[in-house]
Amino acid sequence: MDNITLLLDGFATAMQPEYLLYALLGVTLGTAVGVLPGIGPAMTVALLLPLTYTLEPTAAIIIFAGIYYGGMYGGSTTSILLNTPGESSSIVTALEGNKMAKAGRGAAALATAAIGSFVAGTIATVLLTVLAPTIADLAVTLGPPDYFALMVVAFITVAALLGSSISRGLASLALGLFLGLVGTDTLTGQPRLTLGLSTLSDGIDVVIVAVGVFAVGEALYVASRLRHGPVEVVPVGGKWMTKDFWARSWKPWLRGTAIGFPIGTIPAGGADVSTFLSYAAEKKLAKRPEEFGKGAIEGVAGPEAANNAAAAGVLVPLLTLGLPTTATAAVIVAAFQSYGIQPGPLLFTNNSALVWALIASLYIGNVMLLVLNLPLIKIWVKVLQIPRPYLYAGILLFAALGTYAVNFIVEDLIVLLVIGVVGFFMRRHGYPIAPAVVGMILGPMAEEQLRRTLTISQGDPVALVDSPFAMVAYGILAVILLSAAVLRFRRSREKVPA
Repeated sequence: MDNITLLLDGFATAMQPEYLLYALLGVTLGTAVGVLPGIGPAMTVALLLPLTYTLEPTAAIIIFAGIYYGGMYGGSTTSILLNTPGESSSIVTALEGNKMAKAGRGAAALATAAIGSFVAGTIATVLLTVLAPTIADLAVTLGPPDYFALMVVAFITVAALLGSSISRGLASLALGLFLGLVGTDTLTGQPRLTLGLSTLSDGIDVVIVAVGVFAVGEALYVASRLRHGPVEVVPVGGKWMTKDFWARSWKPWLRGTAIGFPIGTIPAGGADVSTFLSYAAEKKLAKRPEEFGKGAIEGVAGPEAANNAAAAGVLVPLLTLGLPTTATAAVIVAAFQSYGIQPGPLLFTNNSALVWALIASLYIGNVMLLVLNLPLIKIWVKVLQIPRPYLYAGILLFAALGTYAVNFIVEDLIVLLVIGVVGFFMRRHGYPIAPAVVGMILGPMAEEQLRRTLTISQGDPVALVDSPFAMVAYGILAVILLSAAVLRFRRSREKVPA
């Protein structure tokens, strides 16, 4: 009952005109970002991080949450009309959505994606409201070895399950851990990996790393692959939602929600995995399997629902344990930290008003997104036609201005450029970005928990696996890695010709 009262208080805050405007700004930016190919929510949140320092924490976090949800919505538009996913989680939507658009049923594809996103987002936010406070209460009882185990699980699963190979994921993670070690050791007061530069004595700002790898690195990578010429957009045709389309969509919406939310809550689950699983489930359960590959509406409805349900699921470990499991979640953690707020079990106690206003804004943002996506589809089509050179030049400009505004130090721009170039080569050679950012954010926290554990146990390493929770965490990690290895083996066998 207390949680309901707190949620109502959150709505009282989020419904204030000022916060409604911030929520609208966030979902509008997020939708526009999702629509544009190659620009994701992670890049946008990273780009806006330095520019929101003048806002109070509640306003900034509401904007970032709106961008996150909006990016999940907007990705379907470019997938359906352009056959170019704006986000990796929208790849599956392009398989059937673009076929529907070319067959003159683009309106129905856009409608089932938007309504499915609304249904899944709302149900998943309800589950977030119910589960998050309970998990936070349990997390308060955890000790240093338990937190260290959780972070190890996050490190290994994010590194092993994201990207084309485990070795590249681990290399990306190692880079992030290295960047997290730069600065002055809080225990001994000795400088570490600073190269004798006073600029690095306080460490590398997470904001600079986020802007560097997501905004600068991504902009350089996408710009290097740009093709000149007009963008061909499939016209929006056909009826929005007929009785038959409603009948064929509502079950995939619910199934997609059931698949997406729990997968979003686990490390390295995220929207990408859930959309592929949802598509596979719909293909198996379809009454008209022959339509798949030719424009089956179920292949749009299920994955889009899974996509948005997973987005809410990702917020569960982020808010309750402080564990980011996706690239965007890692940048949102950096946003919290930039305001001196640490996501985790104490967030619901120390910053109760902020977190419940955030959750309330997710409900409001879902309604706003439904209103924005369907009536304004012609505007989003126009956004698709923005000349790419102007777009990416603007991104680089704002990245530089925003980074300089963090500390007003010119050397930060040099660090930004170096990290941006590193991010570019990581993308070009297939190294995932998310493990590097997660490693940098969680690395110092994991080091602190490791030191606490060894100090309490007087240097006995057995203490790291001595608690029941830590044993369960490492057991789950073993199961996840074994399952991933089996799936990779099966895929490699399927690719080998008979």
